[in-house]
Amino acid sequence: MGAVKTKRMPRAVREQQMLDAAVRTFGRRGYMAASMDEIAELAGVSKPLVYLYLNSKEDLFTACIRREAHALTAAVRSGVQPDTPADRQLWDGLRAFFTHTAQHPDGWAVLHLQARTHGDAFAAEVTAMREEIVAFVTQLILAAARAAHRDPDFPEHEIAGLAEALVGAAESLADWANATPDVTARQAAATLMNFAWAGLGNLMNSDPWIPPVS
Repeated sequence: MGAVKTKRMPRAVREQQMLDAAVRTFGRRGYMAASMDEIAELAGVSKPLVYLYLNSKEDLFTACIRREAHALTAAVRSGVQPDTPADRQLWDGLRAFFTHTAQHPDGWAVLHLQARTHGDAFAAEVTAMREEIVAFVTQLILAAARAAHRDPDFPEHEIAGLAEALVGAAESLADWANATPDVTARQAAATLMNFAWAGLGNLMNSDPWIPPVS
């Protein structure tokens, strides 16, 4: 009787194994300290196979950034139901964001800590992801502002800075939540809602805070 042949794993599945191992290694050890030997061992493959599939450490890191960025933006978009009130949309989007970053701390570390500090090419990948999220939040707030003011032409530039500030705050809060024991995604989202929505709610009601003259 001949030897039983094992079923060959499809390339796409094998690549995802490698990316899983790479994200974990890059996220926990950092880009510079991570080695291809370590990634290959964690993935259960040979180092030459990692190079065959993903070319180089730089290409592997870029692939990790792109996969994690796509997963995060998809999670935020899918978490928001467009036919709900503005505060519910923001709440759902924030909860989806913090849930994803809590469930994938290594992926978040790759995006928010590692990719930004190891070269312009890596940073550009994260910038593209961030711009997509900011644009999404901008349109969410803009729709709410236009409805509140009953003005379909309410200018986007009036709220563009709010979206930037909100995304920046969410990024910092995700770092804090992941590093703080017992803080849940729901608690992190509620913290930012309590911080941000009071101000946004006042803006929707045409009651902004006015800076002093001097």
